[in-house]
Amino acid sequence: METKVRYLVDTNVWLEGLLGQSKSEITTRFFNLIPTDELFVSDFSIHSIGVILSRLKKFDVFEKFIYDIFVNGQIEQLTLDYIDLLDVINNIQKYKLDFDDSYQFSVAQKYDLVIVTFDKDFNVKGIKKNSPDEIIDKL
Repeated sequence: METKVRYLVDTNVWLEGLLGQSKSEITTRFFNLIPTDELFVSDFSIHSIGVILSRLKKFDVFEKFIYDIFVNGQIEQLTLDYIDLLDVINNIQKYKLDFDDSYQFSVAQKYDLVIVTFDKDFNVKGIKKNSPDEIIDKL
């Protein structure tokens, strides 16, 4: 029996589509191809997206995003317990990641997920990650 790959979608992937940036077409194709029960988002990503969109005064975009992923998409939000924050510190030191990338990586480790990101900081041996276009190419 084949095991489904499950993905933690990084903040930058969500923002590409939400802000209509240069890779938004790729993110749209990715989200259309991958079933929502294989996609996950961290609480850190939700908060970061909220901060960015509120700074840009795009409250309606944030509201639609929340409705689309949680109500329509039923994508599960994952978080770390306080004790897991020790893993975040360890991953900062071990992989030379900044806090937000280490948080994402720690969530991916805890829940055995592949990180979906455009962030080159995850190009480190030992980190399971793919860009949306790499995943599309595999399908």
